[in-house]
Amino acid sequence: MSKNFRTVLFDLDGTLTDSSAGILNCVRYALDKMNWDIPNETVLKKFLGPPLDYSYAEFCGMNAEQVRETVTLHRERYKEYCVTENSLYDGVYEVLERLYGEGLRLAVATSKPERFSVPIVESFGIKKFFTAVCCAPANGADVGKAAVIKNALAACDEDDLSRAVMVGDRFYDIEGAKAVGIASIGALYGYGSRVELEKYGADYIAESPDEIVKIILK
Repeated sequence: MSKNFRTVLFDLDGTLTDSSAGILNCVRYALDKMNWDIPNETVLKKFLGPPLDYSYAEFCGMNAEQVRETVTLHRERYKEYCVTENSLYDGVYEVLERLYGEGLRLAVATSKPERFSVPIVESFGIKKFFTAVCCAPANGADVGKAAVIKNALAACDEDDLSRAVMVGDRFYDIEGAKAVGIASIGALYGYGSRVELEKYGADYIAESPDEIVKIILK
């Protein structure tokens, strides 16, 4: 596969930042408010990555109305803790700085709503590296990852799919990249497993942030 990339899209949770503490605390909070049984840790960790609508329906067996109410409660808490219960992965800043310095176009492509995503990116001082931060709609609705990726490519004026790559840690990112027709790098240091990333067809696997640079530039 040719690796003449000029546009690199990054997922947020599990790829740029470790937001696991904040997300799982919000899941526990929302389920408690709903008087819903809180799953064990194995199931809870499945919430890391996919959109909330999908997760509450799939992992808790909620109907559409219950999902809407639970997601509202989840985001009620998350808006207060999205930055403080979060951290930038070691080495990510240097990766972005290097790729940006090499003249690549960078963008965030996340299914997280803009009202959370932008403050997070700003708080860690990395927004300056990105042409765009592309998110779910302002109303908080969950959208497919492919749609977010398409928006990010448009924001970067990238019209050659062979020159773009999506970096993400879960199957949702890999599926989205394939649906759009761009390459993907599975961030193994995030929330997904090698089995998951390979099963869904990640073109490359990065065991650490610095390996992203090696894959893209070498």
